[in-house]
Amino acid sequence: MDRVWTCSGLRWSADGPVLAWKGGRSSALPWGKRVAFEVAEGGVRTCVGARGHACPVRAAVPGRSRGARCEQCARLDRAHSVAADTIADDPRPYHVYLAWFGPGMTKVGITAVERGPARLLEQGAICFSWLGTGPLMAARRTEEVLRAALGVPDRIPYAAKRAVRSALPSGAAERAAEIRELHGRTGALPGWPESLERMPFAPVDHVGVFGLDGRAFGLGTPGGRVPGAVAEVSELVAGGVVSGALVAAAGPDLHLAAVGGVVVLDTRLMTGWELRPVAGGADGERGGGVGEDRLTVPVRRPAPGSGAAGVQDGLF
Repeated sequence: MDRVWTCSGLRWSADGPVLAWKGGRSSALPWGKRVAFEVAEGGVRTCVGARGHACPVRAAVPGRSRGARCEQCARLDRAHSVAADTIADDPRPYHVYLAWFGPGMTKVGITAVERGPARLLEQGAICFSWLGTGPLMAARRTEEVLRAALGVPDRIPYAAKRAVRSALPSGAAERAAEIRELHGRTGALPGWPESLERMPFAPVDHVGVFGLDGRAFGLGTPGGRVPGAVAEVSELVAGGVVSGALVAAAGPDLHLAAVGGVVVLDTRLMTGWELRPVAGGADGERGGGVGEDRLTVPVRRPAPGSGAAGVQDGLF
């Protein structure tokens, strides 16, 4: 009988995206790898718990939830969180950054210096530049000053990010133009904390890292872009199957070449489900047969304009 696997989320390593599994295993996701799984028949999606602890009641959570936590565990998870602004005594130094996700979509944010660019990869930032580094409260104050002065938010909806990934400017300089202009404006702004060390403009581009130029799998358009998604998985359901070759990844999203075109799977929808291998699934080869592709889970269309028998070493 096949093992079941419970996904712990998508992680970004130095070598690219990796799916982590409950129990400590992980699956590297090179371009062209066939991602194929079936949700256990009769299964129920359960809360993933909070802060390293299992949900005490194994509460059921909705299939469309990106957090995969019940109300009580979600509250606990945010009770001591920098992202939720409920912690002020973290002694680590923090970066302040500008991140660009597409035309007109720039945000300001902070991340612990020790994490490097991981936070930007997790968010799906197309390009970014550091602005400064300093203590948490100085970084937080700078973030608020810049939001007000530059008129940029601290969050960009994922739907907006996905909508422009196949139509990004082809040149890195063009993609960095908006944050270059905003970074330049910050130099004349008052209100910077003295404890925050300013950093020069040094853009980092993730188009190649994410595979959005299409070259990694030979699916790029003449302009050097991954094809636009024809659909997005809206939720997983018991007995549902997802199968397709990985052509790009950004933030928590996998772009899979499936039946009918590229489909986006937000891996946050996988957490809390028990998953099994699917017959004719992951072969580890680039460009597996189209006949192996299956998609029997609910999807939504983008708005216009917008293993072997025995003990397995991995789900795919």
